Amino acid sequence: MADTRKTILITGCSSGIGYDCAHYLANKGWRVFATCRKPDDVRRLIDEGLESYVLDYDDDESITAGVTETLNRTGGSLDALFNNGAYGIPGLLEDLPRAALKANFETNFFGQHELTRQLIPVMREQGHGRILMNSSVLGFAALPWRGSYNSTKFAMEGWADTLRLELRKSNIHVVLIEPGPITSDIRRNSIPHYEKWIEPEKSARADAYKNRLEKRLYVDDGVPDRFELPAEAVSKVVHDALTIRNPRNRYRITTPTKVFALLKRILPSRMLDGILVKG
Repeated sequence: MADTRKTILITGCSSGIGYDCAHYLANKGWRVFATCRKPDDVRRLIDEGLESYVLDYDDDESITAGVTETLNRTGGSLDALFNNGAYGIPGLLEDLPRAALKANFETNFFGQHELTRQLIPVMREQGHGRILMNSSVLGFAALPWRGSYNSTKFAMEGWADTLRLELRKSNIHVVLIEPGPITSDIRRNSIPHYEKWIEPEKSARADAYKNRLEKRLYVDDGVPDRFELPAEAVSKVVHDALTIRNPRNRYRITTPTKVFALLKRILPSRMLDGILVKG
C-alpha cells in the first residue's frame, strides 16, 4: 500500500529546533526525513523511530546524496523542505578572520542555497511545495558580538524574499521562520567555533571578551534567557506554515522578535542602535 503521508526534509535535526520539529511533525502524521551531519546522531534518531541519514551543508556531494536518498524513498516527490541547520561564531567582527566568515556562510547560507536549488525542480514538476527557512530575530535586527551569525541570517532574508518573488506563480511557497530566544544547544555548540577562530587575548577589547562574552558563553546557570521559549513553540509554527492554504511570508516567534520588528519600523536608527547595543 502506498504511503500517502505528506513528506518533509529537515536539516540540523541532532538537537534543538530541528530535533523537536522532526518529532513534532512525525507525531502529526508527516513522513519526516530528519537529517544530521554526524552518523552517530543519525543512528540515535533512527533508534527513536525517525527516518534519518547524513546531510552536511558544507559538502556538495553530501547534499546531492541527501537529495537522492530523499527522492528514492518517496518515489521522486517531496512536499516540503525546512532549512534549519546553522551555527554561530561569537566574537567581534574586527577579530573574525575571513576564513571563519566563509566557513559560517558555507553552512548557514551557501549549503542551504544548494539544497534548495536541487529540490526546486522536483517541486516544480509536481506542481507544489513549501520551502521554509529558519532565520532569526538576528536576520533583521543585528546584535553586537554576533556579527557572523547576523550576516548569514540577513543574507538568508534577502535570498528568501527574492526566491519568493521568483516563485510567485509556481505554487511553491517560500516562508521565513524568525525565532527569538529558543531553548537549544546553539550557545554550547558555538564554543568550538569560537575557540577555533577567535583569539580574544589579541583583541583590542580583550577585557570585554573575558568579562562579558566568555561569562555568557561558558557559564550555564540553568536559568533560561528572559522570554525564552521551548523549541516546540517553533515546531507549532512550522506545522501551521506547512498546513494552511496560504502561509505568511514571515512568522515571528517570541516577544523579542515581535517587539524588535515593531521598533525597527517606528524608531530612528540611532535610537534603535542604543537599544540593540545592550543586547
